[in-house]
Amino acid sequence: MCGIFGVIGDNPNNISNITKLANYARRRGKDSSGIVSFSNSQYVIERADFDIEKLLRKKLSFNSNFIIGHSRLITNGLEDNQPVFRDDIILIHNGIVTNDTIIWEEISEARKFKIDSEVIIGLTLEFLKSSDDFGELSKFLLSKCKGTVSCALAFPKLGKILLLSNNGSLYTGQISKTYYFSSEKYPLNEIGCESILQLKNDHLVLDIPRSDQIIVNDYKSRIENLIPAFKNFSKEESLLIFEEHKLKRCSKCILPETMPFISFDDKGVCNYCNNYVLRNIPKPKDELFTLVEKYRRNNEAECIVPFSGGRDSCYGLHLIVNELKMKPITYTYDWGMVTDLGRRNISRMCAELGVENIIIADDISKKRRNISMNLAAWLRAPDLGMISILTAGDKHFFKHVETVKKETGISLNLWGVNPLEVTHFKSGFLGVVPDFEDKMVYSHGFSKQLHYQKLRFKAMLKSPGYFNSSLWDTISGEYFRSFTNKSDYFHIFDYWQWDENVINSTLSDYDWELAPDTNTTWRIGDGTAAFYNYIYYLYAGFTEHDTFRSNQIREGQINRDEALKLVNDENRPRYQNIRWYLDALNMSFVDVITSINNKRFNQTRYSRL
Repeated sequence: MCGIFGVIGDNPNNISNITKLANYARRRGKDSSGIVSFSNSQYVIERADFDIEKLLRKKLSFNSNFIIGHSRLITNGLEDNQPVFRDDIILIHNGIVTNDTIIWEEISEARKFKIDSEVIIGLTLEFLKSSDDFGELSKFLLSKCKGTVSCALAFPKLGKILLLSNNGSLYTGQISKTYYFSSEKYPLNEIGCESILQLKNDHLVLDIPRSDQIIVNDYKSRIENLIPAFKNFSKEESLLIFEEHKLKRCSKCILPETMPFISFDDKGVCNYCNNYVLRNIPKPKDELFTLVEKYRRNNEAECIVPFSGGRDSCYGLHLIVNELKMKPITYTYDWGMVTDLGRRNISRMCAELGVENIIIADDISKKRRNISMNLAAWLRAPDLGMISILTAGDKHFFKHVETVKKETGISLNLWGVNPLEVTHFKSGFLGVVPDFEDKMVYSHGFSKQLHYQKLRFKAMLKSPGYFNSSLWDTISGEYFRSFTNKSDYFHIFDYWQWDENVINSTLSDYDWELAPDTNTTWRIGDGTAAFYNYIYYLYAGFTEHDTFRSNQIREGQINRDEALKLVNDENRPRYQNIRWYLDALNMSFVDVITSINNKRFNQTRYSRL
């Protein structure tokens, strides 16, 4: 996934406009970059495994009437960078082709690189053996590729460039006789483009200078692995402990005695059950149809859908498009802990539903360093109440919802948050008494957050390593999540029943990808969940799966025996995901897991909270 951009015209292009387009592209990913320019009768391809800002500084003096480029969030093919170049064709691609392996088996062209985008060139070469019709080529590519495909294919020898997209993440505009394109509409508006068009299941063919002289320059300096693979080493996996905990559990749900602030009545029923208020009771759908009516617009996007690629946001998007009949733009915040599986499911859903996806990617390396510093601090003084600091970096998700709303001019945002994801224990282990009347998945309000932060600060004093360079990132993220006002903000599951069986069945129709190391469909695209659930289970004998299944029992969706059977499977350590997480943090799996295993708490500590 990346941001792509380009300028094609009769006159040398304005470096200011090129820089603006590049800077907006880099918000989608800064892991690597590339630029193609034409000058002195030749094309020059510059590829780098660093930020496009640095690459632009190398090329600021160029004077070209053809420039295309990308700034990339790496999803696969770490060794291969864009622009992809082979057989005299140049490609920049925003998206993920999810069926590239299958396509390579079906065509005669041989694969040369690991990057999924290469298959677009492979298909192009196959097509050009029998036809040179670029309109038909566009249809052919979009019919063969699954996943999001927004790309520019340049044919220097033929003097043509083909722009195409299947989900609308590609816009074109003009200033005088010069054409510009970008992954988003906003930057084209910013530089003053006119006649802006969105390509969705459509294409545009433009003339470019002819030349058979193509030079490729690669700049490589990366030493870290940004996309660790799922691995399976049996000796390492054997380090993960999964043992039966002999705990008293609620006679109605399955919460154990180690749940913070739990108590049981004379029938063995816990206070969480006795105080539970049904949450999965949808309001009439007609109310939502009435609410959104004022936001509907002819032939334009009407709402923003925050989109993680997880089970619930994917099903929510399905409902918004097919049931609510709205035209959304999805927004994804990538902070370095979205796995490739999650990104592929984002690609699948947006392509199948024809929905534009705006990605804002943080500095992945920096975010992961923040996590590793906080994890190192946690290992020195383990405290279940501080586990949540490992996920603090994702809270800027809430900040950039407002960014996307402002830039698109769309005020309505519809969220697909599971109403049963309430996990009181995460703050409970810190000492926060559960608020049974709170109907929000996330805790809001000044007094609640002030109390929470005081308790967190007190816990941080036990391990000074928490006071590191990540602190501002943590605090600012919490601010945007909990203190900023949220307007034009509705939850789709306030109006549609949340039913796990219906959701899983629906997503299977989209070829939604499952994880290789678990049978659950919940949080499988989240790189952090397997790790923190391992700690919760090892130290306290339960995980967020137990609280989720307990909520389902209270809602009458499953019975207690079913829940116990499910969590016995779901709480098993997910070795491949845990190993991926620690590889991403550049931390030793053996060292971290051994430390966690050796520092298990006395579980009775938590039963007294």
